[in-house]
Amino acid sequence: MSNPLLTPWATPYRLPPFDQIDSAHFRPAFETALARHRAEIDEIANNPSEPDFANTIEALERAGALLTDVGSVFWNLASTDTDPKLQEIERDMASALSRHSSEISMNAALFRRVEALHENRDSLDLTPEQRRVLELTYKNFVRAGARLNDEDKARLKSIMERLAELSTRFSQNVLADESSWLLLLDENDLDGLSADFRAAAAQIAADRGAPGKYAVTLARSSAETFLQTSTRRDLRETVFRAWASRGENGGETDNRQLIKEIVELRAQRAKLMGFESFADFKLDDTMAKTPRAVRELLDNLWTPALGRAAEERAQLQALADQEGATFAVTGHDWRYYAERVKKERYDLDQAALRPYFQLEKMTAAAFHVAERLFGLRFVEQKDLKLYHPDVRAFEVLDREGKHVALFLADYFARPSKRSGAWMSDFRSQHKLDGEVRPIIVNVMNFTKGADGAATLLSLDDARTLFHEFGHALHGMLSDVTFPLVSGTSVARDFVELPSQLYEHWLMEPEVLKQFALHAETGAPIPDDLLQRIADARHFNQGFAAVEFCASAYVDLHIHESGAPADFDASAFERQSLDSISMPEEIVMRHRLPHFSHVFSGDGYSAGYYSYLWAEVLDADAFAAFKETGDLFAPDVADRLRTFIYAAGGRQDAADAYVGFRGRMPTVEALLRQRGFAPANA
Repeated sequence: MSNPLLTPWATPYRLPPFDQIDSAHFRPAFETALARHRAEIDEIANNPSEPDFANTIEALERAGALLTDVGSVFWNLASTDTDPKLQEIERDMASALSRHSSEISMNAALFRRVEALHENRDSLDLTPEQRRVLELTYKNFVRAGARLNDEDKARLKSIMERLAELSTRFSQNVLADESSWLLLLDENDLDGLSADFRAAAAQIAADRGAPGKYAVTLARSSAETFLQTSTRRDLRETVFRAWASRGENGGETDNRQLIKEIVELRAQRAKLMGFESFADFKLDDTMAKTPRAVRELLDNLWTPALGRAAEERAQLQALADQEGATFAVTGHDWRYYAERVKKERYDLDQAALRPYFQLEKMTAAAFHVAERLFGLRFVEQKDLKLYHPDVRAFEVLDREGKHVALFLADYFARPSKRSGAWMSDFRSQHKLDGEVRPIIVNVMNFTKGADGAATLLSLDDARTLFHEFGHALHGMLSDVTFPLVSGTSVARDFVELPSQLYEHWLMEPEVLKQFALHAETGAPIPDDLLQRIADARHFNQGFAAVEFCASAYVDLHIHESGAPADFDASAFERQSLDSISMPEEIVMRHRLPHFSHVFSGDGYSAGYYSYLWAEVLDADAFAAFKETGDLFAPDVADRLRTFIYAAGGRQDAADAYVGFRGRMPTVEALLRQRGFAPANA
């Protein structure tokens, strides 16, 4: 059988040949790619020549190119357009790839070469980027167990394989709970819902085999909009409970026992590596460095957030009481009454705002800001064969018309896609053997407009689009030599800076007046509505900060304390929240049984706080533009590109930020941005 994954891709932009790829191609492709990579590693490890940067570090950077290509296609499809066959392969390959990675990092002969270079690094006449790659390569080997004895290496290898298997099962269980749940509504269940939401809900129901009905799903854009606008308290409770209990429903998709084993194994891994806890191990490789530093950051926000949330709750209860409610406001009421209070106080509501936030226009706004800041142009390529009909492709060009990247936009929810929003790549940038330009994808879960109508977004949806596009720019503008430090390959608590910073431009009147155009009339968003949006910018920030910080505290707590024999994930969550005086009417943004950031892989494990640290950075970074009086100040934009968006991980994150701003920020910038700073601060 000819396998398109194993032949050179003679496609435009060297895109994967999606129209030729079948799920049956992946197993043999992985087998071939793994064998080739093993042979490449053996050749490096057993090279009779003395180790030097070229024959060891550069050779390692070149090795595994086929495996990278095959894996990039597979893991992107497994997240965006999966099916039972892909999920079966995913379960198998998670362990196989973990085993393969461990074999490389624990290869004694290979590590001796890397270690010898690291010990003599001062005498090697390396460029700054080469030195950085050498240091990171050495550190990665050490953190993966290269210096352990044979018995501990075998144990660590077993732990990593099992963790890969458990993380895959966790992710698939969450997807199963999300994609299988559907709330069907009749005409008399729709009170409070906007016309565009009703039309989209009708389309979803028809697509799911229930024409004439209306459907709410657990995609955030569907569930959250319903919780904000439906007058039916009983139905809001149904949706809220389903959303909050993903991964905690018993049966095969229940994640609580998986969490117990994951936490146990992570603690064992940390002990093998000489750390007191997994949190200590994980944070040792970040800007924060220690759990204590993370807790101090969270504490700085938690106290004012609790006070503000108490004030907000009183306002919501007062409105409910005024309308004759006989109940205390709970979790499934908060978003609904918050929208009502916002309407009353600022004359703002979702129904009035959504027509101004068309997906097409918000995408154009994100492109426009990139053009103003970095000179980029986005030209749609409609004839490319992509992996799903909903995906769109744009060639990215610089000011001189030179190719920069290919950008894919995959914006709509579907049952075969995991929830949330993210950036990924089908190819990353590097210049190791000539210029290799990236293929970057943004994935969302917006509810598509019905029957060709414009897709309308909430303001939060629009922020998400800008956020993920900031990540995309981090990948597209990358300008490094080595794959190891390409694009978003930076410290975990630095990676959110480019994305969160980019959100700021969405909220600027200069941008909104040009792109926030009414879906029916085409009229630009009125000045008085812009002012009301600005006036409401700190509204409900107590709630937002509490639901986020609670997740970050619990993430840190579980990875500091580990999982004793009698561990129960739900009980641990309750006890952890009680210890920080969590308000009972607010639910943490990501409860443990569906906390994919933390348990679908360990990318954000003990690291969910990263969004908060990045907010400290982004508040200060945007001020660099505001201080000039020009949102697109060319000299500031040039520094931003040079030190942040284009630099990848070629230097320490703190050094990169200081290179851009001239200094590190303080937490006061975050408190001001959230509206928690004193009036005279």
